[in-house]
Amino acid sequence: MPIAKVNGVEVEFEPGMTVLQVAERAGEEIPRFCYHERLSIAGNCRMCLVEVKPGPPKPQASCALPAAEGQEIFTDTPMVRKAREGVMEFLLINHPLDCPICDQGGECDLQDQAMGYGRDGSRYAENKRAVEEKNMGPTIKTFMTRCIQCTRCVRFVTEVAGVPDIGMISRGEDAEITTYLEKAVDSELSGNVNDLCPVGALTHRPWQYHYRPWELKKTETIDVMDALGSNIRADAKGSEVMRILPRVNEGINEEWLSDVSRYAVDGLQARRLDQPYVRENGKLRPATWDEALGVVAEKLTAASADRIGVIAGDLQDAESMKAALDLFRALGSANTDCRQDGSALGYGPREGWLFNSGLAGIEAADAVLIVGANPRTEAPLLNTRLRKAWLAGTSEIGLVGEQADLTYEYSYLGSGSKTLGKLPKAAIDALTKAERPAIIVGGGALSGESGPSVLNALGALAKKVGVVAGGWNGFNVLHTAASRVAGLDMGFVPAEGGLTAAQMAGKGALDVLLLLGADEIDASASKAFKVYLGSHGDRGAHGADVILPGAAYTEKSGLYVNTEGRVQLAERVVFPKGQAKEDWAILRALSARVGRTLPYDTLDALRAKLMADHPTFGRIDYLAPAASFDVGSLGKKGDLGDVAFRSAVRDPYLNNPITRASATMAELSALRIAPVAMAAE
Repeated sequence: MPIAKVNGVEVEFEPGMTVLQVAERAGEEIPRFCYHERLSIAGNCRMCLVEVKPGPPKPQASCALPAAEGQEIFTDTPMVRKAREGVMEFLLINHPLDCPICDQGGECDLQDQAMGYGRDGSRYAENKRAVEEKNMGPTIKTFMTRCIQCTRCVRFVTEVAGVPDIGMISRGEDAEITTYLEKAVDSELSGNVNDLCPVGALTHRPWQYHYRPWELKKTETIDVMDALGSNIRADAKGSEVMRILPRVNEGINEEWLSDVSRYAVDGLQARRLDQPYVRENGKLRPATWDEALGVVAEKLTAASADRIGVIAGDLQDAESMKAALDLFRALGSANTDCRQDGSALGYGPREGWLFNSGLAGIEAADAVLIVGANPRTEAPLLNTRLRKAWLAGTSEIGLVGEQADLTYEYSYLGSGSKTLGKLPKAAIDALTKAERPAIIVGGGALSGESGPSVLNALGALAKKVGVVAGGWNGFNVLHTAASRVAGLDMGFVPAEGGLTAAQMAGKGALDVLLLLGADEIDASASKAFKVYLGSHGDRGAHGADVILPGAAYTEKSGLYVNTEGRVQLAERVVFPKGQAKEDWAILRALSARVGRTLPYDTLDALRAKLMADHPTFGRIDYLAPAASFDVGSLGKKGDLGDVAFRSAVRDPYLNNPITRASATMAELSALRIAPVAMAAE
């Protein structure tokens, strides 16, 4: 490898690196505003100036200068210090002195670098220029007078998000960052531009003036708004979670986060269930825990085992599902299901319901067939990886299902199962000739009566084109529910003779139905005695006869398994609201009331039992390497029929009880629907 000297110290570097990267490899700090390692190089802030020999006797922008063998790089000479002071002085000529009221104050790159590399005064007494604020939508608050034209936001929405709604207009002193046609940024990743902004020009509109960063208690945890398991940091003030920010995890979310995961945080405070309720004479009334548990226990013990059942919701942690599964199995019931959408998954090898290539691994696929999924709405951060592979020209993408703007080009093959039965020869050839072919199948293709036969047909196709071969496993199931893989891993599906979720919710099927955070299934037809255990007064609670208030995902420690099979630990950020309890503890108390006391009294004991019964849960943050399996054995052979595949996520902003309680999500949903309505008119 080539070698350069940084302040007299020799450093090896990889060909293609820039001077800035080589200097950082040597441990030197280089200030910057426009440079970002995940975006293209702009070289327009000039803050990263260094002195390089051989070369002209002047400061040079290290972010845009390729490193070369034998270079001598100096990062702290008098010339460099003077140049950086001059650049900072220029940047502050027009920047307003409103740090005391700026939301960026306390975590602002401009503040930090002005202190570290700037002058102690300014030689400019002219009036500062002012720039009008822009309308960028419900997630972005603009103070464009603060903007230093680093263009990070422009490059992010164009390159990563694939929605070129932001750009720079005019030149010189009149240059402005703005949205085209004064419209909101039409991206499910828009909040990331607020993180990228190194000054206070773009800040988070939903949290404006709500907190100061030094007031917040920071907790590293896991997101549950989709099945990717994005790594996040939840910041709380007192008993309220104030904001959600992304953490870096190269294998899952890199350093980005979807708007749903970030801004649904206000839904954690609204429509909360904070005390038990019991229905009397058609109306719910507050009750004590003792009374509510007593009523539920009486109903469970009075009913026969085949007339009781439990459905687990999409946001449940593994511990609560394990406790529910153990309780109902102890009661003799086979009626357990975690698949509210009626998916055909849950039987056979574990690889049959995982995203086997891994989220990062999908970038290596050179031919991808998407079936019954819309990655942009179901898993936005997976969509950015597909876009990255498409931009690099290393991947051909085909789609069977609903047509949508995925931010990259793809071959549209057809709308549903009929197409799948007669896939065009060109698509089959593309998969066959590819070194690493991949199939991404979504819930839209696997639910309904045709689900098992569709799964079987996809398995047969995967076997035919070599999707699972030679150390590569490209058979990928894209889940939308954070709880789904954990439920399938522990066998939270109907036992022999048991009823599915849809059957349990039907008329006359059960006498007692426990909805464990299950809000996405319509149980209104069921005449069973319904018990809802959850955190929000949403669909599941509306028709319940007893409501047991549980904890939201930020109010409990729990294990979640993402769509690729990676087990992750979510930590408690704040305590449950009011009289609410952790879900597993409620089920443990209920088990004692029905005479089937569960064999664990603490969360640690429950986890030990979970890991003993299902060892995969003991491997935290571990992604198993690609494993071969008989992909042709999936599902059941049958008639594919003519079913149009619809995405499992109809509105990503109103997809669960937390998002439906969020005012910000309601704004984003209305904004998403408005252009469609206008087009229809």
